[in-house]
Amino acid sequence: MPDSEYWFRYYAVTADRPAWETVRLAIERLPAEDAEDPRARFAVDLGCGAGRDTRELLRTGWHVLAIDREPGAIAVLEASTPSDLPPALRTRVADLARVKVPPCDLVNASLSLPFLPSAAFWKAWGRALGAVALGGRVAAMLFGDRDDRASDPAMTCPWPAAIRSSLASFELEHWDDREEDSQTALGEPHHFHRVELVARSKMKVTRA
Repeated sequence: MPDSEYWFRYYAVTADRPAWETVRLAIERLPAEDAEDPRARFAVDLGCGAGRDTRELLRTGWHVLAIDREPGAIAVLEASTPSDLPPALRTRVADLARVKVPPCDLVNASLSLPFLPSAAFWKAWGRALGAVALGGRVAAMLFGDRDDRASDPAMTCPWPAAIRSSLASFELEHWDDREEDSQTALGEPHHFHRVELVARSKMKVTRA
């Protein structure tokens, strides 16, 4: 199946699903710390897909730059975003292997970066972490080394220890390393190994 057809079917299935737990946890953290700060928070959603996380960020008052390599994803997101929210939404069609991530309060990456080969994955992950403001957060869902996709050279499923090591300048607030036999969104049997995390930047670093 061509990639474009696969993703079109994926967006149709997932467009109305709720936001992932990781982004909800990250959203909950910041207002508690800065309840008197009237500044609109800014998030970058890397690999936004049909927009399940982007819409939750918008609903809770964030400004969002939603990025995806598939024009179809951006079209679905824009069409399904309530008309009173678009002023807070910017979108961009871009390859995550090369896109620059602007400075932000939150980088969200839900099951998107693993679809890059290893060298591109680690560079993109480094740019994402480097974009997070001091005290800001990264929320991510990655595939671990025991996922069924781990043998695919076009993808990256790191050891959880390698992911932890990359977060040396962050404080881990949520970490869930889980495995399960289940199905993909399109109903295909799959052994999942997911690493879900929320981490707070405790020092500003420059990444390549």
